[in-house]
Amino acid sequence: MFNACINPSSIEGFVWLICYLTTAKHFAFYFSFLVVLLLLIFAAPLSLLFGFIATAGVRSSVFLIRIIAKGYINMVRGIPDVVFFLFVPLALDQLFEFIRHKIICFDVTEPIWRGTDFVVCKAAKLPLSTADLWVHQMYSFILALIAFAIVFGAFAGNVLSGAMNAVPKAQTDTATAFGFSKKQTFWRILVPQMWVYAIPGLSNLWMILIKATPLLFLLGVEDVVYWARELGGSKTSLYAYPHPDWRVYYFAGLLVFYLLMTWFSGKVLNKLQLKLSHGQSTMAGRELQGYPG
Repeated sequence: MFNACINPSSIEGFVWLICYLTTAKHFAFYFSFLVVLLLLIFAAPLSLLFGFIATAGVRSSVFLIRIIAKGYINMVRGIPDVVFFLFVPLALDQLFEFIRHKIICFDVTEPIWRGTDFVVCKAAKLPLSTADLWVHQMYSFILALIAFAIVFGAFAGNVLSGAMNAVPKAQTDTATAFGFSKKQTFWRILVPQMWVYAIPGLSNLWMILIKATPLLFLLGVEDVVYWARELGGSKTSLYAYPHPDWRVYYFAGLLVFYLLMTWFSGKVLNKLQLKLSHGQSTMAGRELQGYPG
């Protein structure tokens, strides 16, 4: 980046360190922190949407919808997260390529599944081999985002369902007495009041989501863990900036990053819970009213 860094073998000391930390790979490492933040920004509301749909499905009067919603929540919660994180992107990728193959290469007669191999025509591959690198990275990120949303959506659905059940029954009985329909009771009584009961569970879920972001590494996304391992590993004289194994320092930096993330999140979520609990008969609400608990 700097003129003094043109010949790494001729520099040393602090200048060498500055040049080392401003290489193209290190800027990719710095950008990977933004990738993690973007995942959190998009995965949280998408998971909440999935969870809300599942919760509404559980309370549906249609038997088939209830079974599908309960099956989704229970299945995802009962299977290790890593299995879903590895299965969902692969399954979605093959599904997309299968659909494209049937549309674009409809004249191909060979079977797509040939033993254990999944083979589609070149035009149906996602992304195309001629696509830019950022397209491949974006595609992997989107698949990872969907996987996170599906997994954490099931947990969010369980939290929201419990929160709705925690709303005092007298509230819904009063709504029924005033002639509210089930739909009106759901949207005007249950949904507005459930959040105060859901915040503690959603707060824990947010913390778990933060700690799960290193799984991006398993999904083929060049995240902070990938670059920490790549840059921290020992480099011989074959590299421009040879150094011993420095992974402990890189991962220590990640430790600080995640600790700061969870600390800041805890502060924000506590304030949000106190605000929503104002006047409510909850632990946080009683704290605001001056009761010991």
